[in-house]
Formats: sequence, C-alpha cells, structure tokens
Amino acid sequence: MKVIDHIQAAKSTLFSFEILPPLKGKSIQSIYDGIDPLMEFKPKFINVTYHREEFIYKERDHGLLEKIAIRKRPGTVGICAAIMNKYDVDAVPHLICGGFSKEETENALIDLQFLGIDNVLALRGDSIKTEANFRPHPMGHKYAVELIEQIVEMNSGNYTTEDYQLEPTDFCIGAAGYPEKHFEAMNLTTDLIHLKAKVDAGASYIVTQMFFDNQKYFDFVDACRAAGINVPIIPGLKPLKTLEHASFLPKFFHIDFPEILSKEIVKCKDNKAISELGIEWGKQQSKELKAAGVPCIHYYTMSNSSSVKAIAAEIF
Repeated sequence: MKVIDHIQAAKSTLFSFEILPPLKGKSIQSIYDGIDPLMEFKPKFINVTYHREEFIYKERDHGLLEKIAIRKRPGTVGICAAIMNKYDVDAVPHLICGGFSKEETENALIDLQFLGIDNVLALRGDSIKTEANFRPHPMGHKYAVELIEQIVEMNSGNYTTEDYQLEPTDFCIGAAGYPEKHFEAMNLTTDLIHLKAKVDAGASYIVTQMFFDNQKYFDFVDACRAAGINVPIIPGLKPLKTLEHASFLPKFFHIDFPEILSKEIVKCKDNKAISELGIEWGKQQSKELKAAGVPCIHYYTMSNSSSVKAIAAEIF
C-alpha cells in the first residue's frame, strides 16, 4: 500500500520509523531486534536507509595505489523484502543519486517492483568521506528531482531499455524537506524552490529532516503552503540518546538545539541522563505535533528502538 494512501485513510496521526541496515557481518536478526519492540504501535510503514559504498586505497607494486570499493552494509532492497515478509508492513527503501548510474537505478526499481514494494524515498544522498563535495555518477543524477523524474517516467512505462515492452511501475514517491534548510541552500526561499520542483515532478509527500524545535516545523509547513507545496509533510524526530549526540547531530545534520534544551543537555553527566532527557523531550514534541494533527510522526531510530518505544508508549 502506498504511503499517501495510508495518510489519506488515517483517522489520526500515524506512527512510522526509520532503520539503518546493519553493519556487514551482522545477521537479519539484528534488524528484527530493533523492529520487534515497536510493532505494538502498528507502524504503517518502515523506512530503510541506503549507505553508499566507500573506497580505500591499497599500495601495490612500484608504489602505485589501487582504489578498492568496500561495502559496509547489506542491501536496502533485500532488507525491505525481509521486513515486508516477516511483518506484513510496508517498507520504504531510500534511493539515492550518488554512486548510481541511471541504468543501475532502473534495475533497482525493477527489483523493487518485482518484490511488491510500492514506495520509495528519493534522495540525492551525501558525499562520501573522500569527497569534499557531492559528486554524481557520470551516468547518473545530480539532483533528487532528476531521480524523481526517472521514477515518474517508469511509472508511465518509459524505461531506458527499449528492446522490449516493460510493464509500468506504480511507485509512491517521497521527498526530503529541511525545516532549517538544506545546508547547501543559499537560504530557505531557494530551498523551497527546489522542494517545490520535487513535488511538481511527482513527489506525493515530504518527510522532514530531524528537528528539536516544533515551531521550526510549523513555520516550515506554513512557508511550504505559501510556496504552493500542498502535499502532506511528515515531521521527523530523533530522540537524544548519548552525550555524543550533543555535538554530532548539530554538526552532521546542520540543525540547532533550542536554548531551553541546550541548557538541559549541559547538565547531563552521562548517557543515562541524556537518554532520559531525550525521551522526555521527544514526548513533549510528539504530544504537540499530534495535537496539531500532523499526518504522521516519523522517528529516526538509528537502529536502537528503546527511546522511541518509551515515547510511543505514551503517544500512540
């Protein structure tokens, strides 16, 4: 079932969450261990992120360096199939531009269609560690809007392969939104122009980057509506869990903590204290968002569901 259909059929705020593929060497059980505690809250869909391959350089004879691709996590497509098979819940794979040609993207979408997966979240993706800036595949897409356009073309039956007639796909496409703007955007106005282009191209809903100040989400929704973006906008929340989050999350995701939260963070002396703070803050955010009638609250679990479970137990 499509995410947009779940939203339209819902009588109250939905619950959903996002997981990371496990590190290489871990079994599928590590995925299930993170999902099982949250199934009592009846998620309508579960997002599965995609992590690009990275590269290492090994020195060979005569001092030459060989670039070797390494893959640290299992494939998102297979994990989505396993989730749908075990839990009978819709899985939403992330598709990214980085590292993929258009043909490879098409092949991934063909696999998803074959497996009965109805939804994709279309993203540009981040640069890899060895790149100062994002570099697209030479035969791939530079922007998420181009990826969305390719998916829409496939939904119309137009493939890059023209040797024989292929069945049209029927994917529901999600896009990412940034209440505190994408870090590469000149300002929020230009960021909204790009977001509207993604919606106009075929995105049916938006999931936001994590935020810790609900007013920024509400202001973002108002700005989207004023810009003519009228699809559902799902807020994304991430409970604080470790002391490392205090510096890592603002730096990596380019977000701010509200002053009242930052004052409480500096009082925390260990991970237990900050985890408790994260749960209480997440509850406050979730209650306000649900009272405002948001279509769904989407939680970023980072594959550790204990804090999300504690929040959801009081909210859903």
